[in-house]
Amino acid sequence: MMNNPWKAVSLSDYENHMALDSVQQLQALNQMMKGQLNQYDIQSAMILGIAGGNGLEHVDTERLTKVYGVDINTEYLAATKERYKNLSGVLKCLCVDLNHETEKLPRVELLIANLLIEYIGYECFQKAVKRTDAKYVSCIIQINTDDSFVSESPYLHAFDDIKQVHHQMDEQNLKDSMEAIGYRLIQTLEYLLPNGKKFVQLDFCKGNKF
Repeated sequence: MMNNPWKAVSLSDYENHMALDSVQQLQALNQMMKGQLNQYDIQSAMILGIAGGNGLEHVDTERLTKVYGVDINTEYLAATKERYKNLSGVLKCLCVDLNHETEKLPRVELLIANLLIEYIGYECFQKAVKRTDAKYVSCIIQINTDDSFVSESPYLHAFDDIKQVHHQMDEQNLKDSMEAIGYRLIQTLEYLLPNGKKFVQLDFCKGNKF
């Protein structure tokens, strides 16, 4: 089994790169997650690829009784637990390799996957969605205007091995893969980034009821 390269990317390199003025992805994702967490009438949520917990400050503990943070990197999960001690009893961090261990995922009402499907592919994501049996699925994918999926930055070297697990994303392919397992698109949002890239948020609902 190939060792997942995300295990070798330090959290500081990841967050410093994502927060650069020329990238601003950490800030964009934070604001977008605020909407994701608060838009739907749900009590449980799961965030796939939680990294350092960016956006968890928007968890309303009066609404959400359980939030699962999932990642393959134990350093990321330890940092998340340390940063969000105030969510003790609500936040549960799970170390899961989504390529091989989707059976470890519990059921939830809302599944969030931001900049995650790019690294596991559509088929693996379908398995995760079906396992959680989520009513709502909210995804953010990055659309590139050039050939590079990692923006220029001093931290670029940290992502050298990531390209071996990266899949180029396409809105229609994601929509088709979700429809194939019984989910329909209910919302699309776009967020333009300063370096010419953009985030596209696609929200899906299981079945025909909103």
